[in-house]
Amino acid sequence: MRETGRNGYMGKVKKKIRKEFPQCEVRRLDPNEYQGSPDLLIMCPVTWATLEVKNSEKAKKQPNQENYVNKHDDMSFSSFIFPQNEKEVFNSLHRHIESFSKGERK
Repeated sequence: MRETGRNGYMGKVKKKIRKEFPQCEVRRLDPNEYQGSPDLLIMCPVTWATLEVKNSEKAKKQPNQENYVNKHDDMSFSSFIFPQNEKEVFNSLHRHIESFSKGERK
C-alpha cells in the first residue's frame, strides 16, 4: 500500500529523523490529549524537540498549534515541517542538537 497524505509524509519525516539522529527517540504525540500539540516529540540525550508535520506550506493550522510550536521553540526547539521547508528544518535541528552536544546553548 502506498503512503499518501499527512500520515505518509509524517512516516517519511520519522524515518529521516531516525536515520539522521540515531541517538534520539521519536514519539508521536496524542492530538486528543492537548489540542494543537505538535505531532512529533524527538528526545535526545542532551535536548528535545517537537515538530508539527504538514503536507504543504499552505496546509491549515489547527487551533493552538502556533502557540505550542512557539512555546516549545522558546523552551528548546520546535518547528512546522512540510516538504517545502524540510531541508531547512533538518539543518536547524542538526545545529540545535550539535550545539547542546558541544555544551553550547541555543
